[in-house]
Amino acid sequence: MSQTALVVGASGIVGSAIVQLLLENHWQVAALSRKPSTVAGVIPVAADLQDPASLNQALKDVKPTHVFITTWSRQATEAENIRVNAAMVRNVLDAVRPAGSVQHVALVTGLKHYLGPFEAYGKGTLPQTPFRESQGRLDVENFYYAQEDEVFAAAEKDGFTWSVHRPHTVTGVAVGNAMNMATTLAVYASICKATGRAFVFPGSRVQWDSLTDMTDARQLAAQQLWAATTPAAANQAFNITNGDVFRWQWMWGRIAEYFEIQPADFPAQPSPLETQMADDQRAWSEIVREHGLQEADISRLVSPWHTDADLGRPIEVVTDMSKSRLLGFTAFQASDQAFFDVFDRLRQARLIP
Repeated sequence: MSQTALVVGASGIVGSAIVQLLLENHWQVAALSRKPSTVAGVIPVAADLQDPASLNQALKDVKPTHVFITTWSRQATEAENIRVNAAMVRNVLDAVRPAGSVQHVALVTGLKHYLGPFEAYGKGTLPQTPFRESQGRLDVENFYYAQEDEVFAAAEKDGFTWSVHRPHTVTGVAVGNAMNMATTLAVYASICKATGRAFVFPGSRVQWDSLTDMTDARQLAAQQLWAATTPAAANQAFNITNGDVFRWQWMWGRIAEYFEIQPADFPAQPSPLETQMADDQRAWSEIVREHGLQEADISRLVSPWHTDADLGRPIEVVTDMSKSRLLGFTAFQASDQAFFDVFDRLRQARLIP
């Protein structure tokens, strides 16, 4: 039986990775995003997830066996995050219901499941690290929980299986993405190299010293595909990281080495990227002109606020991967190489010098 995937948020870091993996595995892929996909081999679907009529029209001829939900929309408050993002999931699942074709839905959330939403991030009583899927929800409103509840309700109504995937910070390439640490650090390092500015770690002492982990978008895609096609993984939530751990004091040196610059010592005063990069458009414009790069608008490449949130945490963040490993998911990706792969792709696309 042929398998048809609907990838929601197909142009993002996570969505583009699962699209590529599905194509490599000879799936038929419908790629849903605000603008029609230009990826060869996919069925482009353009729709607004907040507009049910738009979705219903765009998906009326799509009969997916599997739905991969990889997107969210950042709002000003957590109440609005819950309202908007829960509705987006509900609207998609409502739109594909008439076809009666869906067998499995995969939802990508993240470690804010354990750490709390942006308004209460890393505060209050948090579960002990390493985070495990058996740890319950925090006693706080969280749009990830609302998204899960929409999937659970639709699964009960429509009879499909589901999986929830909780990555740590995701590395990958997608211009215009709101959460893009690897590209942000690549642009920052490029500016430091061009201007002679010190390459200063923007985060907390805890993050500098403590163990942590990350998630390559390709690793996340591999787990989604595994869960969608492995009966033992049905109706389960899974953490997903690269499988290694590191300290930022080591990784900062590895990134500096790639860009052939010297890493600065840990700063005496907090140095968030939102402050360090606040006036960097002029420097970036000069770098773009000198090297003939493809994206002159620095805001399309960097997300300092998100990188600061991750690297500024006052607590250790390590994730346990035992659950999916015991069920047979054994993929691995070295985190420093994951960064280097992104940097190589950015150079090949002439997005950094």
